[in-house]
Amino acid sequence: MISVAQAKVEIGMKLPGFWKIIASFVICGAMYASQIPPANAQAVALMEAGVVGTSSRLPGRSCGESLASLPVKQALRLVCQRNYETGNNASGRKAIVIGFVGGFVKSNDVRHPEVNFAALLRERDPAIVQAEVFSNHDGKKARQRLLQLLDIDGDGTLTSAEKKQASIIIYGHSWGGSQTVTLARELGELGVPVLLTIQLDSVRKPGQDDSTIPDNVENAINFYQPKGLIHGRSIIHAADPTRTNILGNVRMTYARGQVNCDNYPWLARVFNKPHHEIENDPRIWGQVVSLIDSELKSTSSVARASRTE
Repeated sequence: MISVAQAKVEIGMKLPGFWKIIASFVICGAMYASQIPPANAQAVALMEAGVVGTSSRLPGRSCGESLASLPVKQALRLVCQRNYETGNNASGRKAIVIGFVGGFVKSNDVRHPEVNFAALLRERDPAIVQAEVFSNHDGKKARQRLLQLLDIDGDGTLTSAEKKQASIIIYGHSWGGSQTVTLARELGELGVPVLLTIQLDSVRKPGQDDSTIPDNVENAINFYQPKGLIHGRSIIHAADPTRTNILGNVRMTYARGQVNCDNYPWLARVFNKPHHEIENDPRIWGQVVSLIDSELKSTSSVARASRTE
């Protein structure tokens, strides 16, 4: 979600004085305006771009009544339909998935797919995935929690073995995308590897660099859209291409009424809808869960091969 402060930072760099005032007024109004009736949502198969796999049913109460918001239900419908086989991660290592919401959204705000997505991951197989969501302003808290999860013996110090056993995946939308890269970089400074970073319409926070993926990250992908007052970074690149694989900079486009964004005020949908559409896009979340499953399976295969050598 784009906050008033975030929007002002972004438009302040791009608009002359008069239009700064107008744009700020529009965004402030959007934050507090009332809702309008839901629009029809359509999901176009991302297979056309070659980035979404097949899906079947994923049972779970989080896919039912607990997804109270219709836009969130629609956003995560491909995740809920996806087939998941327990025990994918035969390495015995627990994957840690950290998510960041955008703007000034709270980490427990269930009106946002990022929050519900983590709940779905936890529910699928809690013995395999530890998934938690944080505000993008709680980067320090997220880092401390992640290091705590890695510290298996609880002695307060990470050994080289504890660092190497890490299977860490980080995702985030808007300012959360910027915090995703920042957390990965901080982990790199501690010698902790990151399996995958996922940025959704990433907007750089002041003092951060969300374009350069640090060399402790194995794989990274960037989804963005170019429209609206606020739009995400179009290109990410690896600090060291020999160590980090950029899976893609995937441009998304949206036709009118394509994605339901009724979890946002109507002015936000009028003036900055594409930035919210990408957050609510079921194609995006279908691809995110596909990428996570693929990474976990790959990790398991490597672990099994190492034990048989």
